[in-house]
Amino acid sequence: MKLRKLALATVAAAALALPGGMAEASKVKGEVTNFDFSFQGPFGSYDRNQLQRGLQVYHNACAACHGLQYVAFRTLSDPGGPELPPDQMRAFAEMYEVWDPDERDWRTAGPNDRFPDPEFEGAPDLSLMAKARAGFHGPHGLGINQLRKGIGGPEYIASYLVGYTGEEDFQAGSMFYYNKAYGDWVSMAPVLFEDMLDYADGTPATEEQMAKDVAAFLMWTAEPHLNSRKNAGLTGVIILGVLTVLLYLTNKQLWAPIKARAKADIKKRKD
Repeated sequence: MKLRKLALATVAAAALALPGGMAEASKVKGEVTNFDFSFQGPFGSYDRNQLQRGLQVYHNACAACHGLQYVAFRTLSDPGGPELPPDQMRAFAEMYEVWDPDERDWRTAGPNDRFPDPEFEGAPDLSLMAKARAGFHGPHGLGINQLRKGIGGPEYIASYLVGYTGEEDFQAGSMFYYNKAYGDWVSMAPVLFEDMLDYADGTPATEEQMAKDVAAFLMWTAEPHLNSRKNAGLTGVIILGVLTVLLYLTNKQLWAPIKARAKADIKKRKD
């Protein structure tokens, strides 16, 4: 009996330790939609217009509570990002105030400053949110989906923003809202509503469109050099391919005389 209990305990501990085991299965699983993003896949890249729209959504719907402590305003003009013109970037930065430790006072933000920290205790910073959260692709598995589409962070963010069912529950003096992407009650109220803003490029500001745009923007805040990294990887693969072909041809050329002599010797022996 003791041996049986010991065996069961060992199996349970192993299952809890393994990725995707009992510990993983015990977590609440929400419904994450497989949204398509331009930066997915080995050849994907950011859509500048989408990043600019996502910045607009962040500023209007998220910035009041959530910060981007790892993002400097000047990076909004970097290639591969929103690519705001320098004058627009400076004007956007001046819409924020940052704490200056030298002056011990608040001042208008400049290009070298970073987005302010979250204003509300418990509101997470969104700089790395797209990499911190995992959607339906991972993080566990064979790695094929991660290679093709990533770990699903942007999908999770977009699904979360459109995942409110309208159900509300008042608990312990606070209002909670059911979110099907999270799979449970959450304290954050819905923040996106149809036509809550006007996009500068004329794109219809539907709830799903805004969710996808801000998710793409938050992916850029977490991976600002994604485009250059993919370009470097593609260049490396091409160089390795060319070197492989050259090595094969060189190998054939070096061994060709030796193989010819070997064939001649074999033919003499047969004769």
